Amino acid sequence: MEGVESSNAHEDDESHYPGELVELATNPPYLGRMNDATSSAYIKGPCGDEMEFYRVIKDGVVEEVKFYTEGCIATRVCGSVTASLALGKSIYEVLDIAPGRIIKLLNGLPQNHCHCSILAVSTLYKAIADYLLKP
Repeated sequence: MEGVESSNAHEDDESHYPGELVELATNPPYLGRMNDATSSAYIKGPCGDEMEFYRVIKDGVVEEVKFYTEGCIATRVCGSVTASLALGKSIYEVLDIAPGRIIKLLNGLPQNHCHCSILAVSTLYKAIADYLLKP
C-alpha cells in the first residue's frame, strides 16, 4: 500500500517522536490481554501491525479495557490513548471516539503514522460490535 511503511521500517526510531510519545509507548498503561473480557476484537492493519482490544462492560459502561499490540511506537501510543478514552464511558460515548481525536491528542504523531489511530479505533469499534451482537 503506497504511503504506508511496513512495521519493520524506521518508525521505531525514537528520534522521529516527541519524548512524551516515546514514554507512553514504552510504558503503555492499558497494554495487556484479558481472559474474562465481555467483548474483544482483533484487526491486522494494512501496515502489518496487529491490534487487539479487550473490554469488561457492566451495565453498558466500560469498566476495564486493555489493548495488545507488538506494533510500532505509533500503534502502541494510539492503542493506549484509545483505551484511556474508552475507560469509564458508556458504549454510546465510546462510539464518539474517532481517529481524528486521537491524532489531535497525540500532537507530534508523524503524519505517515496517522493510520495507526484508525487501526486502534477500528479495533475498539469491532469490540463494541462484538458486545452489541451477543445474544
